[in-house]
Amino acid sequence: MLPQRYIAHLDLDSFFVSVEVVNDPSLKGKPVIVGGSKDRGVVTTCSYEARKFGVRSAMPMKQAMKLCPQAILVRGTRGEYSKYSRMVTDIIAAKAPLFEKASIDEFYIDLTGMDKFFDPYQWTIDLRNEIIEKTGLPISFGLATNKMVAKIATDEAKPNGYLFVQPGMEKIFLAPLSVSKFSGVGEQSFERLKELGIYTIQQLSETPIEFLEQKLGKWGADLWKKSQGIHHGAVHEYHEAKSISTENTFEENKTDVEFLLAELVRMTEKVAYELRGDEKLAGCIAVKIRYPDFETTSRQTTIDYTFRDDELIPQAIDLFHKLYRKGEPVRLLGVRLSELTNHAIQGSLFDDAEKKTNLYKAIDSVKDQFGKGLLQKARTIKKRDSLK
Repeated sequence: MLPQRYIAHLDLDSFFVSVEVVNDPSLKGKPVIVGGSKDRGVVTTCSYEARKFGVRSAMPMKQAMKLCPQAILVRGTRGEYSKYSRMVTDIIAAKAPLFEKASIDEFYIDLTGMDKFFDPYQWTIDLRNEIIEKTGLPISFGLATNKMVAKIATDEAKPNGYLFVQPGMEKIFLAPLSVSKFSGVGEQSFERLKELGIYTIQQLSETPIEFLEQKLGKWGADLWKKSQGIHHGAVHEYHEAKSISTENTFEENKTDVEFLLAELVRMTEKVAYELRGDEKLAGCIAVKIRYPDFETTSRQTTIDYTFRDDELIPQAIDLFHKLYRKGEPVRLLGVRLSELTNHAIQGSLFDDAEKKTNLYKAIDSVKDQFGKGLLQKARTIKKRDSLK
């Protein structure tokens, strides 16, 4: 007989706002909006006090300030977000038997089989209390028999609360909730379900699966299974060492620093492109140098979570200068991005963040269609031309 599954989902409430409040307690209890400029920025996130006025993430800042003119606008400090995310990750890693870092502020913990040794519910309460005590951040959690129900339970427990959906009670818990609670049910799909007379999860669960398949195809059948509280998604173990890297062993040893830096820029651009393709952010960058005698040295540094070339390249160059033994020939050069997590920073933390993201999307689209080498940094082109 298989052991009873216990999956906990933890979510740092309004993470970016909460970090700002921890660093400036005078913001507590006030309508706070984190985002870009009032004229052209968008809302990254906002406090619950601001949400009462209809302010939402990804909303244009102009609209948000009209809805809540008394709101306090905070531009955001990404370095602090990275720091607090790491703090929470370290606390969970020290306690949890198996956990998945779903994003910068969201975690799943698999406690299946651990009920032989402790009460999973009390264990998760104790973990939450430790996180609050050590970081000052509010955190909510849901505990259930699968990831889907646990996540929905977390949403219902917010702000700063917790909820345990007992085994066998999944369908009863879900029944009164809106079908929009399911991941993947956006505004358009919700409207489609309402056209079929389906507003709640209970109505969905009582609709024949054959009818849903006829009207909505495979998606309809998947929704019906979810309405029964059925979900088999696994918690994927979090590995800090997971990385994206590239390196180049030169046919001839290189001493030209400008060549080496141009190659470093090219490789950093390459791994950043792969990072964005995987929809990840990196929190650490490393540079590796191997000399002709095969002595290999490397150096790394933690960074604010990013996927942008213009933020990664200066870090790589700085590491190179700190690592390189001036005048010595180089046999191999490498770059590695690690401490990867899913995209989480939405909207505009700085005025040009949204523009940059859209620019990188456009560049990557061209590379996807016509090849990675079509668009390159000017520095790498000069290096290539100098070798002709």
